[in-house]
Amino acid sequence: MSATSATAHLTAQSTLAPAIKAWELYLNDQGRSPNTLKAFLSDVRILTQFVPADQALGAITTDDLNSYFEWMEKHRDVPCSPKTLARRITSTKSFFRWMNKYGILLVDPAEKVLQRSVMSPLPTVLTEEEAQVVLSVAEAHRTDRKPDARSFTLVYLLLSTGIKKSECLGIHLNHIDLDAPDGPLVFIRYASPANRYKERKIPLPEDWESAYREYLTQYQPVDQLFPWSPRRLEYLLEDIGEEAGLEKHLSFDMCRWSSTLQDYRNGMEPNKIRQKLGVSKIQWREINMKLKQLNPDKTPAS
Repeated sequence: MSATSATAHLTAQSTLAPAIKAWELYLNDQGRSPNTLKAFLSDVRILTQFVPADQALGAITTDDLNSYFEWMEKHRDVPCSPKTLARRITSTKSFFRWMNKYGILLVDPAEKVLQRSVMSPLPTVLTEEEAQVVLSVAEAHRTDRKPDARSFTLVYLLLSTGIKKSECLGIHLNHIDLDAPDGPLVFIRYASPANRYKERKIPLPEDWESAYREYLTQYQPVDQLFPWSPRRLEYLLEDIGEEAGLEKHLSFDMCRWSSTLQDYRNGMEPNKIRQKLGVSKIQWREINMKLKQLNPDKTPAS
């Protein structure tokens, strides 16, 4: 459904309920993920608890929205954390911006609502020594009485590329190119068109290839690189972390941040780190701030 057909019946005299339904159709048409769609709609539907059911869209003002967020933060019976409030402001701004863009509203009342940014806590990362111990423990499994290259293949991939759990689970065998002119690499791909900007090629260490070939021989995956549930792979990482004697909880997220911090310390250009992570410039701002806090004495290459 096009934006025009979704909004054709809406005017500034319409009420919130039909507008939210039309926005849902629009977001679906844009290929937004189910989780994103659910979060956006859930956030905006709360507005119907505050604005009278018969109030026209065009009668909603910036003051109304500021009062709404104050109510949500301080007076609504349901607790709202700073991070949740910031997300709901973002969702509401997106909703009204959409109505303004497609001519339902001539003026966007949410435009001047102050956005509140909330930085999540600093991530837990591996020290260089801990990362080496983790890799050594995983490497030892390759020479066990019953050789098993899976742990090393997974952990070394995560620490080298900084990919997310969902991206790791989305890798298929044809996304690995061992014969690329500049060395082996992995393609990170997305099924949804909305996430195409995150797609990228990431170089792989040349010494990862031998473990990968052993892993292929041992497990013979058919299509998906790691054909196990997310929880099963999380357990695998936890086991390696315990064997390495870590007091920290080895996870996909810890490997991602450890890899990113290592690139930062090695002087990789910030924009190259951003592209390697597959994040937007807005997302990069918070990541960059955290990297500086994790390693305050390091000034990365500009």
